[in-house]
Amino acid sequence: MSTPVTGSFTDALGGTGTFAGTFTPTRFVNQNGQLAAVGTLTGTLTNSVGTSLGAVTRQVTVPVQASVPAQAVASCDILNLELGPLDLDLLGLQVHLDKVVLDITAQQAPGNLLGNLLCAVAGLLDNTGGGGALDGVVALLNRILSLLG
Repeated sequence: MSTPVTGSFTDALGGTGTFAGTFTPTRFVNQNGQLAAVGTLTGTLTNSVGTSLGAVTRQVTVPVQASVPAQAVASCDILNLELGPLDLDLLGLQVHLDKVVLDITAQQAPGNLLGNLLCAVAGLLDNTGGGGALDGVVALLNRILSLLG
């Protein structure tokens, strides 16, 4: 369930350093009426001359834009997440990460219990207006995450 994350920053040498790592969602939350993903961001910072500045492991919460197709076919998109830009302050080092995209697709077929189930409930994710519906989406996404392990 991890997705690659890359970014850049201006290092102490005045050059452009890089961040390379992954974001692993651990749960979803309703944050003031907006869907958000809570997860672990891990990676490595490297300065402009190629020297590693160290590893990063942070718990982060990022807003999510979700779009799910209404129709279920042999293969169906369950979730297309676009995590907004993320700014980190790591002991005085400012890191800006651009958007992260996570796509989850289910396969419908005999014996594909999870794929069949997720395709069957994909339509529930279409209506996210209002707190009650969003809370239902959050609960469903957290169940999916727990099934995926």
